[in-house]
Amino acid sequence: MLAAGYVGLRFIHFAALMLIFGSALFSAWLAPRNLRPVLIQRSLILQKSCLCVCVLSAALMYAWQGGMMGDGWNDIWRPVTWMAVVGTQTGTALAWQIIIALLTLVAALLQSQQQKRVLLLVTLQFVLAAGIGHAAMRDGMPGVVQRGNQLVHLLCAAFWLGGLLPLLLCQRLARGQWQTAALYTMMRFSLYGHFAVAGVLLTGVVNTLLIQGLMLPWHSAWGRLLLVKCALVALMVVIALVNRYVLVPRLSLKSATARRFFFYMTWAEMGLGALVLATVSLFATWEPF
Repeated sequence: MLAAGYVGLRFIHFAALMLIFGSALFSAWLAPRNLRPVLIQRSLILQKSCLCVCVLSAALMYAWQGGMMGDGWNDIWRPVTWMAVVGTQTGTALAWQIIIALLTLVAALLQSQQQKRVLLLVTLQFVLAAGIGHAAMRDGMPGVVQRGNQLVHLLCAAFWLGGLLPLLLCQRLARGQWQTAALYTMMRFSLYGHFAVAGVLLTGVVNTLLIQGLMLPWHSAWGRLLLVKCALVALMVVIALVNRYVLVPRLSLKSATARRFFFYMTWAEMGLGALVLATVSLFATWEPF
């Protein structure tokens, strides 16, 4: 039961982090200057809610580590167990995640227009997340390579998945006075999205080789679940290609049909992304052999 709870917390934490990353990315970098205040205003409630979720989920994951290290539920709430957790590599990373999540929340509450600062602080949380779990199984230079690869994997995935909801917001803005700026932002996301998708696929292959080696994936439960993840990602790639090369060009022609299909296809892509994140949250806690 504790393990299942930890899987759920990982899913919630990374989903919230990716949503924050995506909204900050659009507001700080992808959108032209005249559209940025509009995007910030429209996404601020969601972003602040996700920041609160990040703080809470990071704190709970830290406490959960105490329960899994100790004797179960009672140890989750014992300060003496928390002190023991901070002495581990995972515990140290989670403690810093709590601190940086709090700093990110404060930054968003005090200066919501400074989205570059939010983006930087969220990136630091991904840096910490890249140093725990299977990515921390090696020491020395191989460990640096593995954690660096995991970091690129997380950032590319956050760009892709976290950007889908702001993309829908831009589609809505493209119906009115912000049409030119919104379509420009959508095209920029689609352009750089090519690199994000390629990065997810390439670093995912490297991750698998570093964790499992050349072992055939269907020989272990970890590998079989990985194949499920790969199938889901493949479906996401197909949807992304249809959106980019079939539907987005038609949005500028004010096609109601294209807008409707783009809306449904993007929501389907987000649903598949949630399933991918759920599988990752699960097999991240499994032994790969």
